Amino acid sequence: MLNPGTSMVWQAHTTVATVVEQDGLFLMVEENDTGRTVFNQPAGHLEKDESIFAGAIRETLEETAWLVEPFALIGIYHYPAPNGITYVRFCFAAKTLKEEPGRILDDGIISAKWLSAGTILDPAFRARSPIVQQCLRDYLEGQRYPLSLIWHNDP
Repeated sequence: MLNPGTSMVWQAHTTVATVVEQDGLFLMVEENDTGRTVFNQPAGHLEKDESIFAGAIRETLEETAWLVEPFALIGIYHYPAPNGITYVRFCFAAKTLKEEPGRILDDGIISAKWLSAGTILDPAFRARSPIVQQCLRDYLEGQRYPLSLIWHNDP
């Protein structure tokens, strides 16, 4: 559908994220977001011709230096952000496979950190968006859907 008064087609931004738990801690990304230091799950935009699963694996590796394997879909999150962009996030539960120490992280990433659920869910926590804490709450409540829920046409 065209936006009124423009020739542009409105599109939501598709993003992928992982909730990665190890030894009771969760892998988080400390990042710079327009001059603010905030925390997010490893997450980012889906790239052209990339499967949703591959995007989640790639973003986690690029932002944390951890190779992971998604094992369940936690949920799909719709977020009309204050910046005027609507995001649709596919959030996966994933397990660690291996770390790549010394890997250069994406621009804007300060560090990858392992944090407790209590720290992340604290109201004073500097989450990048409300989706960050909602994804973790859903994970902790046991919300899991099979990966087969998402169909991808591999050419």
